[in-house]
Amino acid sequence: MAAPARALNPFNTSTNHSQVTFITSLLQTLNPQTPNPSNLSSAPLNQLSPHLNPTLVIQVLHNQTNPYHALFFFKWASNPDPNPNNYSHTFKCYSAITDLLLSHSLFSSASSLLQESNKLSDFLIGKFITAHGRRGGVRAAVDWFHKAKVIQNGRCLFSYNAILGVLVRANRIGLAESIYDQILKEGLVKPDASTYTIMIRGFCKVGEIGSAQKVFDEMTCEPNLITYNTMIHGFCKKGEVDSARRVLGQMMEGKDCLPDTVTFTTLIDGYGKKGELGEAMKCMDEMVKQGCEPNVLTYNAVIHGFCLSGNVNEAKRMMTRMRLNGVKDDIATHTSVLKGLCIAGKADEAVEHLKEMARLGMKLDVKAYGIVVNEYCKMKEPDGAISLLVEMRMRGLKPSVSSFNAVLSVLVENGELERAINLVKQMPQMGCFPNFFSYNSVICILCNVRGRMGEVEELICDMFRNGHALDATLCSCLIKGYCEDDDLRSAMQVFHDALDQRYIISLESFSVFVKELCAKGKAVEAERMFEDMCKRCSVVHIDNYRRVLDDHL
Repeated sequence: MAAPARALNPFNTSTNHSQVTFITSLLQTLNPQTPNPSNLSSAPLNQLSPHLNPTLVIQVLHNQTNPYHALFFFKWASNPDPNPNNYSHTFKCYSAITDLLLSHSLFSSASSLLQESNKLSDFLIGKFITAHGRRGGVRAAVDWFHKAKVIQNGRCLFSYNAILGVLVRANRIGLAESIYDQILKEGLVKPDASTYTIMIRGFCKVGEIGSAQKVFDEMTCEPNLITYNTMIHGFCKKGEVDSARRVLGQMMEGKDCLPDTVTFTTLIDGYGKKGELGEAMKCMDEMVKQGCEPNVLTYNAVIHGFCLSGNVNEAKRMMTRMRLNGVKDDIATHTSVLKGLCIAGKADEAVEHLKEMARLGMKLDVKAYGIVVNEYCKMKEPDGAISLLVEMRMRGLKPSVSSFNAVLSVLVENGELERAINLVKQMPQMGCFPNFFSYNSVICILCNVRGRMGEVEELICDMFRNGHALDATLCSCLIKGYCEDDDLRSAMQVFHDALDQRYIISLESFSVFVKELCAKGKAVEAERMFEDMCKRCSVVHIDNYRRVLDDHL
């Protein structure tokens, strides 16, 4: 019995941290692995009874990485034996164990615990709704919401706010609006700032700024800072910066809810994206006067605005200003400069700036590389672009498919077809699978080169393996290519496949196809296939196709 006596020392002489560590160690020794371990005695925990208090219990719960350890301890502490101080869990204790169990998706265990303890309240049900929503379980979240309405007789504001939040995050704005209207119609609960803010965010998210403004104007409580910031962000997102500015004016007039750094930064970003840099700078000056310190996001918004207008020199002066004010520039700052240099037609400087970023030890990302890759492509210099794609892969980055497609377009345009084919085939090894455009840009050109249809078929098979299908344009290219390669049988097969998909081949390919059919003595077949096309597909310019057919018959 000597060891347990020594083990109690943390409770007699040490800090709460030592006590929590001791309890955690004891739980690790007991090591429960299920919600209700039947063969595990909680007797070793009884020595802790005199020291129980809500603060200690919550700290112990927060310190557990294994949810079953936390649940075992919590259940024991619900009815310790002995219980000299008549300890009982507070609401905050139940809230803490609920958060922990839900964070591990132990919904059933959390629900059983609260129901058995008769602690299933509106506030805690709101946690279930939010947790299900974060995991994509919208249906389960709605079920819990209806349960809250039954338990609380409709007076469940936390649950209402939770389900509105889940639906807005899931882009189910219509359903969220129905529930919001239900709140207003029934009148059982009074919406708070969170209720209104969630709906404003939802409408702004789908671009319904008028609906968001209506909710804002009809608020029966004072908007809070998040409400104002959400409304300002919604207006700026729609390019209605003047309206956003008016909301800022309302904040300044009210005095009870003054703007913060987020407010001003959002507005500055809005002005910058509209090219109104003078207004952006005025807003920044006003921000400083109001005692709000610009952060890296604020400076980046201004720098991005200057770069979008091609004014890189002013952007660089702003970078100097931010450094002098103790704000460190980041990858987003330099990515804007790269963009600005490209917009200003200074491609060589952009390439050098990218190299300088690497020399400074910055962690270059796909976006930064992509800007310079695209600029190389605009300059018709695929070698530089490809070298950057290779460098990205060496740095462990996966180039975007849009960067590869830009290079493929240049290679094809430059007549470097072999390199384009090889690049498409190498893309998977370079961390990016070709998309439909990647294949289309190479296949359509290759179909125009006599004797290359075998390579086309290889690319088509690869394309199918990667989950892409033919469209009307590709079918047209294939038919034309097979005809020019004197492979009428394959051309006819593609034509029939196209009809199965209700595709209409181009007039040019149809002309080549009919000409080849007639040259091979298959005029009747050409007539029949035309009639089949007219029956199965909606041909807009039917007279043009009929005229082409008649010319060759």
